[in-house]
Amino acid sequence: MYDLMEEELFEYRVVELSSAPCFSPQADFNGKHDSLFFNDGVRRIDFVLVYEDEDKKDFDKRHTFQRKKRRREYLEASLMKMGMALEATRSVVDDKLIFVKVHMPWDVLCTYAEVLHIKLPIQPNDLASRPSPWRFFSCVTKHFYPSEDKIGREADFYTAPFEKDRLEYFYVKDQDNFFTPSMRSRMAYYILNRAPYEIRGNIKKFGITKLLDSGVYKAAYPLHDCRFNVRSTELGSPNERLLLYEEWAHPKSFYKMQPLDLIRKYYGEKIGIYFAWLGFYTLMLALAAAVGLGSFIYGYHTQETSTWSKEVCDPNIGGAIVMCPQCDLECTYWRLNSTCESSKKLCIFDNFGTLVFAVFMSVWVTLFLEFWKRYQAELEYEWDTVEFLEQEEQPRPEYEAKCSHERINPITRAKEKVPYTACGRCIRLSLGIGTVLFWILLILASVVAIIVYRLAVFFAFSAKLRAQDLKELEPFREYVTPQMATTVSASIISFVVIMILNILYERVAIWITDFELPRTKTEYENSLTLKMFLFQFVNYYSSCFYIAFAKGKVVGYPKEPVYLLGKYRNEECDPGGCLMELTTQLTVIMGGKAIWNNIQEVLLPWVKNLIFRHCTQAGSEKVIPRWEQDYQLQPIGKLGLFYEYLEMVIQFGFVTLFVASFPLAPVLALVNNLFEIRVDAWKITTQFRRMVPEKAQDIGAWQPILQGVAILAVATNAMIIAFSSDMIPRLVYYWSFSVFPYGDHAESTMSGYINNTLSIFNIDDFSNFSRPHNTPYWFKNSSTCRYRDFRNPPGHHKEYQYNMQYWHVIAAKMAFIIVVEHIVYFTKFVLSYIIPDVPVHVREQIKRERYLTQVIIHEANLKLVTKRNAVGGVNVALKHSIEVFCRKNRGGCCSG
Repeated sequence: MYDLMEEELFEYRVVELSSAPCFSPQADFNGKHDSLFFNDGVRRIDFVLVYEDEDKKDFDKRHTFQRKKRRREYLEASLMKMGMALEATRSVVDDKLIFVKVHMPWDVLCTYAEVLHIKLPIQPNDLASRPSPWRFFSCVTKHFYPSEDKIGREADFYTAPFEKDRLEYFYVKDQDNFFTPSMRSRMAYYILNRAPYEIRGNIKKFGITKLLDSGVYKAAYPLHDCRFNVRSTELGSPNERLLLYEEWAHPKSFYKMQPLDLIRKYYGEKIGIYFAWLGFYTLMLALAAAVGLGSFIYGYHTQETSTWSKEVCDPNIGGAIVMCPQCDLECTYWRLNSTCESSKKLCIFDNFGTLVFAVFMSVWVTLFLEFWKRYQAELEYEWDTVEFLEQEEQPRPEYEAKCSHERINPITRAKEKVPYTACGRCIRLSLGIGTVLFWILLILASVVAIIVYRLAVFFAFSAKLRAQDLKELEPFREYVTPQMATTVSASIISFVVIMILNILYERVAIWITDFELPRTKTEYENSLTLKMFLFQFVNYYSSCFYIAFAKGKVVGYPKEPVYLLGKYRNEECDPGGCLMELTTQLTVIMGGKAIWNNIQEVLLPWVKNLIFRHCTQAGSEKVIPRWEQDYQLQPIGKLGLFYEYLEMVIQFGFVTLFVASFPLAPVLALVNNLFEIRVDAWKITTQFRRMVPEKAQDIGAWQPILQGVAILAVATNAMIIAFSSDMIPRLVYYWSFSVFPYGDHAESTMSGYINNTLSIFNIDDFSNFSRPHNTPYWFKNSSTCRYRDFRNPPGHHKEYQYNMQYWHVIAAKMAFIIVVEHIVYFTKFVLSYIIPDVPVHVREQIKRERYLTQVIIHEANLKLVTKRNAVGGVNVALKHSIEVFCRKNRGGCCSG
């Protein structure tokens, strides 16, 4: 493979031009600040390289830059040998900076379009387009679409992979505009990444990426076609950046659909597919948010009518129930009605509407993924990525540079160069897996540390924060409970720890992936995606899983409490369960994450650009050339929009995995995403240099991750309702234990539920390590206290052991999980089966395009064969005539 690559670089790829490509000496800026061309006004700039002139350095430091200069000169000579044209211009702001403009002539473009299998138009689409289902409401919907008068509608063509030998079959009207600027930039970047810059012995080093990392070049980027807020008057400028800003990135366009075709044309398919996915996800969230809001409103109206909440707040019921201390020694007795306000708020989320909403969300996530596959199939066809195979993706320059071992290709049986042996690959993968596991264990250790913090501070809060004793905190004293204070403070600390670990792990994950040396960029991103998601999954969700499935589940009872690490008594939930604490945790993490991400994505790039312009700009912006204006913007980073994907997938997890505890999660996600789309659009359009366009068929490794999260969400929501909420115990009481033979009521009712779920404990049974030091003034001569559990009372022959109701509740919880999971999974399977991944009209168009491509290839081959036969026929006839002439003349002229 490495040998073939060398041959491609210096034999097949070197284009024979009519005149030798030349590198112009440093040309003075011609004063056209928005020009996209060389000084001659003819050759278009396809890429820009920026370096610092070593001749301007101090004499005593100049020798340290000679190696950089040699590497740069070698690279530029390689580019010219490969057919590129270069022109250098000194900066008008900082005379130390040199801008090297790169142009690809027509022959070079044709050559590399064939190499990269770029699909180009061959014939207008002759199939009738499918009418829009919203066409009857066009008078309304037209206001929600970008202006067609400004953007226009692209002609629809069938396309085929480009081949130079069959150029006449392609729809070439104008050579200057046949290849779009994004195609030209993509091909230029491909060459730059494979042009050699240094030879040491038999080792050849190549690629602009290495030169950027080592500081030989300060930047490399394609040009924006104009300023984002000013129309360019230069000929040849389509002003697409301005259109994107006005119709997409500007705040006034927040209500409009995204101009996806223009985004794809300007930034490439990879950026286009991200915004298409984000827009589709946000649109589907609108449905989930509407149902979630309905569930919240239903819960809000039930908080004042809930029987069990009324019993908690009733002075004669909740006020008369004395609860046992929740920690040893320092904690004291407390009245149940001190949790009145939190029990009311719990009703908002812990009700039958939440159960219905959780089931709905399990179906919603299936519909979202299935309809996204269909929409993605349409985009694949429209954007010519249907047959974009991994074989067409070229190896990464970093991979090619390390190819020093030989192996036999299992398919071709030919020798090829690889960067490592099978043993070396196993070592690299093992090291990567070990490092990821170490960091996951580190996260779990931080979770344990936060749990210890919760246990430690809960003791202090329990001793001090009883609502009726906090008159100085009016009007909030009813909301300040030990559990709530502990949860809020622990959630904030957890969020800070999450952010710190994220920053550290990002660098580690990138280093591990670089060390593994994946072959293609897709493989690289998939490997990094899996590592980052596994880490983020544990980092963000571990605290939520603890509250949902661990907290309050193994606490024992007052006589024999359970201790963590033999020292800290395990946390208990509120009498109504841990659902409210889980809601608080989700709110803090989701809200804090959204605020933090917006600061990073919006504020920091804007401040950096402002400072850079203030420090470097000399004079008006109108005298600064286009390439220098773009240099003053922020670089996008090697991973592009990877972190935007990661942010949205983590949000998707919050929306689906824990939605049973927080029905408003889709509402918050919807609001966030409406801003996220425009913030990302504004950021890449106004604050960042233009990204190198890249091909992408789908959202890559994120698709199976989303499917995995969707499957897991069914189980987590069923278990949250069963184990974290109080719904199942309430149903068991209502249908079984409120009536004969277990209850005293004639009909099923919720009256008496609170008293039924609180077991009795004799305070004389406290151990010396648990008995509270102090008792409140109202405790008087009470001999018992209550605690949350289903156990037999003191004096029973099975004292403090689980009673019959406990086993009924456990059986009901397990039955609920099994039934709900099977019903939802079956529904998901049916929906996945009946909804085809590719729409019928897309399949027809794909078949039509393949047929036309085969016809073109057949006609080209037929012409070639006919031409060869014609030449062969002429040769046979000529030979026959000579033989006849020789026989007639009987001379020796035919002996030759």
